[in-house]
Amino acid sequence: MKKVLSIARNQILFMTLLCVAFFIVATSNKTKEIVTHNINSARSVQAVHLVSKYNPKVVRVKTVSTFAEVLKYGPKVPVKFNGVMTGYGPDCDGCGGHIACPPGQNVTNSNIFFKDNTYGKVRILAASASIPCGSIVKITNSTLSKGAIVGIVLDRGVAIQGTKMDFLEKSESAASVVGKQMVTYEIVRWGW
Repeated sequence: MKKVLSIARNQILFMTLLCVAFFIVATSNKTKEIVTHNINSARSVQAVHLVSKYNPKVVRVKTVSTFAEVLKYGPKVPVKFNGVMTGYGPDCDGCGGHIACPPGQNVTNSNIFFKDNTYGKVRILAASASIPCGSIVKITNSTLSKGAIVGIVLDRGVAIQGTKMDFLEKSESAASVVGKQMVTYEIVRWGW
C-alpha cells in the first residue's frame, strides 16, 4: 500500500511541476527584435509605419504633388502622390532575371512576390533609385484591382524616374495587361 501511495504522490508531483512549467512558458513575453543600421531614425519611423498599418486614422498621410516633395517628406511621414505605373517582366530587354536590391531574388521562375516581415506577401516594384529599397507602396486607382495593391521597391530600371514605377509581372507578355496607367501611390514605409 505504501508503494502505491508513493507512486501516486510522485505522479501528482510530476503533473504539478509539468503544469507550472507549461504555465510559465505559455505566459512569457514574446519580443520582436528590430535590426537596423540607424537606430535613431528607426525607432520613430518604425513606430509611425506600424501605427499607420493598424490604424490609418492615427497617422496623417501627406499628399504631395512633386517628386521633390516625395523625397523631402517620405523619410518622415507616409506620402501620397499620383504617378505613372507600367509593367515589366524578368525577360524584358536589359533585365537579368534578378531584382537589383538585396536579397537579389531570382524572378525568372514567376516569383513576383516578396514576403515582408511586417506587410506579408507583397508585389515587387521597380522605382527610382531615390526611393530606397524596401519601401512599401500602396497602389490605388489601378485597373488591376478594385482595392489597394501593396508592393515593395526591390528593383531599379533605366527608364524608371520620378513618380513612375514598374509593376513586376511573370513575363514581358503578361506585363502588357498593366499597360501605362495613372495611379495613386502611397509610400507607407520608407526603406527597410
